[in-house]
Amino acid sequence: MKRNNIVLIGFMGVGKGTTARLVAKKSGMMAVDTDDLIESLTKKPIRKIFEKRGEAYFRALEQRVADWLATSVENTIISTGGGFYKVERLGEIGTIIYLRASFEWIYNRIALHPNAKAKFAKRPLFKEKKRARELYESRKTAYDAAADVIIDVENKSNEELLEEIFRLECFSLKHR
Repeated sequence: MKRNNIVLIGFMGVGKGTTARLVAKKSGMMAVDTDDLIESLTKKPIRKIFEKRGEAYFRALEQRVADWLATSVENTIISTGGGFYKVERLGEIGTIIYLRASFEWIYNRIALHPNAKAKFAKRPLFKEKKRARELYESRKTAYDAAADVIIDVENKSNEELLEEIFRLECFSLKHR
């Protein structure tokens, strides 16, 4: 059974966390970030989890968070890590919205940020641009397949993006 949540998926750096915070502020919903939940659970930053325990361990933690979300969370906007779309029971957590943009747009969004060094450091799979692009290309169709709704975010203002989200059928009065 699908829960009354909105789950934002998409490539790392596309703006899932920013979007979740904006939707939460405007709607009064709670917002959670799956990476923040994992860091809280382990008391370690994501990059340290990758360094010390590896990606497989991190993906197991994502599944643990997904299982909790699918059984315990309601009326929440959930921003996810870039690989979260692979978890089992994703569709049970809520309506899946894929925030889509080109690799170059995402890369430039991070690179041009005033805190770009920290933004890149937070994303261990973005260390090498060529490998990150390959990862992006390998995930594009999977994001499409996992999504209930696809929103192209490239070159949209925050206001335009919020308007589009609030017009969605899945964002009914029970989310406001």
